[in-house]
Amino acid sequence: MGIFVLGMVPLFTWIDFFCFLFTGRRCFPQLKHLLQVLVMLGPVGILLDDLGTANSCCGGSAIFSPTHRLSAVVLVVLCLIAFFYSAWKKRLAPPLLEVVVNCLLIIGIVFDSFVGFQGRDTWYWLFGILPVANQFLLVLVENHSLALDSVSDEEAPTENRFIMICRRVVFSPAWQKMPVLVLLCLPLLVTLIAVLLLFGQKPDSFVRVFTDTYQHGFSKLDYQCAGVVCGGHFLCTIAAKGSPRLVKPVRIGVRAGRLIQCNRQLLISNAFEELLEQKLPWLHRPVRALYNKIGDGIHRYYGVFDRAWVSNGIYLLMKPLEWLFLVVLYLADRNPETRIAQQYLHRDHRRLILNHNVLISAFRNFRDEAKFKPHNPNT
Repeated sequence: MGIFVLGMVPLFTWIDFFCFLFTGRRCFPQLKHLLQVLVMLGPVGILLDDLGTANSCCGGSAIFSPTHRLSAVVLVVLCLIAFFYSAWKKRLAPPLLEVVVNCLLIIGIVFDSFVGFQGRDTWYWLFGILPVANQFLLVLVENHSLALDSVSDEEAPTENRFIMICRRVVFSPAWQKMPVLVLLCLPLLVTLIAVLLLFGQKPDSFVRVFTDTYQHGFSKLDYQCAGVVCGGHFLCTIAAKGSPRLVKPVRIGVRAGRLIQCNRQLLISNAFEELLEQKLPWLHRPVRALYNKIGDGIHRYYGVFDRAWVSNGIYLLMKPLEWLFLVVLYLADRNPETRIAQQYLHRDHRRLILNHNVLISAFRNFRDEAKFKPHNPNT
């Protein structure tokens, strides 16, 4: 039922938009405010869904840069306030307020388009972008119509020159008003940026809120995800990024169809996990869940591993655990080095090793049986 309603809201908004475009009136005047509220749940949902989300190379990455998200939140809230004020008002606001409100509506349309491109691979286009844009456009047109209806109002002779300019902008024809409002958006944004500087934002936060992200439309940090093996051992990162003299990479391995650098610490750790999964599956599940949380946290800040000294430090911190894993392997496995050697190999290569070990074991058993079997002179 919920999916049906979500699908019907954009449909009704588009019908209402084209009806207004061609006839000058809405097809669903009784549903006007209800549709506006439902449509604006889209951008609110986007913000709420993105809050608390960090940049991640492994899916579920933030739409807005966590560092600059406050700028996006403030701008969206101001644009929504301007929208609902314009949609529900009965008469024109004072000239200066009317200019600010119309500028915020234009900024809202542009920002809405940017969000749509940023999340172009998501459902935002259908439920959160296009319906919002056409509703903002309708409110802009209604504001202009309301201004034309009030064009006969006399300008008060006591108003100062600045207020007179604002009144002239409000009552200008659409083809004159829109370019002026677009230009006036710039000082409004500069003022907003100046206020946000007091809250730790940067002068270019409205740009970096889109660019300082991973794997989205305007993302510029995708290079930080190079070499990240999602869902894998974060020790793969250490083997690849640490100083070779210290972490001692031994060979190339395969994980999830991708080549990774392997060192002995990584192979021992993965062999221990495999043994734990086989022998004590009830214990392996919570251990793996905890490990995944640690790995997710590391992948969110993967750029820090571009510094070799960070990987070297974690490698040294893991040394005691590596020795513990090795002791357990030698206590619980008949062929610990074989298990270690098989880690991160292609399944065909791993099968060859297993077959080789089976043949060796069968040959040894045959040899031992032949050694102790009594000799029969008739054979």
